[in-house]
Formats: sequence, structure tokens, C-alpha cells
Amino acid sequence: MSKLAWRATSFAAVLVFCFGMMATDARAAGRAECRTVPSKTLGHPVAYCAILPPSYDADAKRRYPVLYFLHGLGENEQLLLNSGGMNLVDDLWEQKELGEFVIVTPAAGRSFYINARDGNVRYEDFFVREFIPAIESRYRLSASRGARGISGVSMGGYGALHLALAHPELFGSVSAHSAALIQFPAKARVSGDQAESLGRIVGPAFGAPFDPVYWQRESPFTLVRDKARPVGLKIYFDCGTEDDLGFNVGAKAFHDLLKKRGISHEFHLYPGGHDASYVAEHLPESLKFHSQTFGFVGTPPS
Repeated sequence: MSKLAWRATSFAAVLVFCFGMMATDARAAGRAECRTVPSKTLGHPVAYCAILPPSYDADAKRRYPVLYFLHGLGENEQLLLNSGGMNLVDDLWEQKELGEFVIVTPAAGRSFYINARDGNVRYEDFFVREFIPAIESRYRLSASRGARGISGVSMGGYGALHLALAHPELFGSVSAHSAALIQFPAKARVSGDQAESLGRIVGPAFGAPFDPVYWQRESPFTLVRDKARPVGLKIYFDCGTEDDLGFNVGAKAFHDLLKKRGISHEFHLYPGGHDASYVAEHLPESLKFHSQTFGFVGTPPS
């Protein structure tokens, strides 16, 4: 098992410790349901879990914003449920620190949320063309750019930034914790041994062996450089200053690039490593960020 996958697998266990001791008394709370979406693109059903806010069942006429929350390498669609993250969300709802919105996590394996280099796993096509329409047909969602956000952790942070920058017309906000941001120097050469090592870490999405040219093509860095500025897209990301995988270096470089291009964003380097305790500490910040960008969308007048 790669270092990145091992750390991702450890996320859920530590998040249970960080979140699991929260109160679970009888009170108004959200509920979760886990289902599948059929996919012609991938050739098999894709599992997902949705966290529905406290008023969802009682107010049948109300439509809600949605946050697509992308899991990391070694995790799955049940990340927030198994980790106790849902208790955190319920507490924030109870304390009125979050507006009510739906949170949806799809299973993504080791896809990095992109179309794989070999064309066999076209996850990005599935997510944009099949998953979002299916979710927004099944649930009472506002289904507009301003009411649609995307977030993620590690591999999922990479995926959230990639998808939001590649499809800014779909998302009004994006956030990422400890995103897998690696910036190769221009015309960098990767040896065979390095490519094999990187392939073991990130999986086959970028080629087997790992193809740095394809990584560059799909990279959020490249999307920022080559595409038009994403007007109106709200961006938040953070990373630990002691990130074990060095993603703090990439995060700082990404911050510098956004500044250079004049793209408004919120960026933080906080003390901490590439682990679940770091995510547990800062997840509320990104949830509140999305809540603020949603404004009063889906919230009835007081």
C-alpha cells in the first residue's frame, strides 16, 4: 500500500476519534441515505451517500443548495458517515453556524476524479454528465451554479479544484483540504524509477507508468494558466505546514499562481500534517465557507 493510500485509510479511523464523541441526543438532525447511480460511461453503478438537512423531509416544497464532497485515496462514499463527520455537520446545523444544504459523496476509487490517460475510466465525464444530473433529479436541489459547491480532501481536494476549474459554469464555490497539488518544473524529466514510484502512489489514472505530461495537462495549475479566469467562482483551500507528502509546497505555489493571475481566493497554511486530525480541525471552516457562498439560497425567510 502506498504512503498516500495508507494515510488516507488512516483518516477515517482518526476522524472517528475526533468527531465520534459528539453528542447524539434526541434532537432535530439530518439523515443520511446511501444509494447508487447507474453509469453508461463507467459501465457499472456508482455508490454515493447523501446527507440531508433536518428540514428536508418536513418541508416538501423547499429546494436546497448542494455540496459535492470528494473523498481521498483509500476512502469511499461513506467517509463522512463512518468518520463521525455527520455528527459535526449536525452540530453546526443545531448551532445555526451552517445554512441547510445537502452534502453528497460519490465513490471514486483511485480515479483522481479525472478521465484516465488510457481512456478506460472516464470519471470526469461520468461526474459531469451523469452523476450531477442524476443527483439533482433525485433530490430537491436548486440546481443552479450559485447553489452548487464542491469540496474534497487530499485526492478529493485535487479533484474538487480540477472539476471546478475545468467546469466553472457548474460550480459557484470550491474548497480543498490538503489537496494533492504537485507542480513539476517546466520541462521536468521524470526517470523510470520515479515514474514507477509515482504510479504506485497515485494509481493508474495518470498512466502506467506515471506520465508527468498527462499529470501536467490535468493539473489545476495548468487549468489556471491556460483557461479564462473563472469569474464568480469562490475558492478556499488550506494545507498543513508539516504536510508529510509535501502538498504544502504545492498549495503555496498554487496560491502564488492565483495571485499572479488576479484570481480572488482564500488560502491558509495551518500547523499540522497530512492526517485526519488536521482535516477534523479545519473541516468546519470550509463548510462555513460554502454556507456563506450559498447565502440564503434554499433558506426560508425568518
